Amino acid sequence: LFAKSVARTLHKVFPGKRIATAVVGIEVPHAHIHLVPITAIADLNFANATSADDTRLAELAQKIRLAL
Repeated sequence: LFAKSVARTLHKVFPGKRIATAVVGIEVPHAHIHLVPITAIADLNFANATSADDTRLAELAQKIRLAL
């Protein structure tokens, strides 16, 4: 239920994208839920993941806070 409410908030910040849900626990000794804004299923390929700089991450975090 918590992931669903977070996904709804992310959808406000990333309009026009779907929020994919992936439960993964390969690299760490526990499972966790990834909520990923995507436009196509191919976007969910973690091998193609990119990183963002701290400024961009701070901007997105602020947008998410404001969308709550």
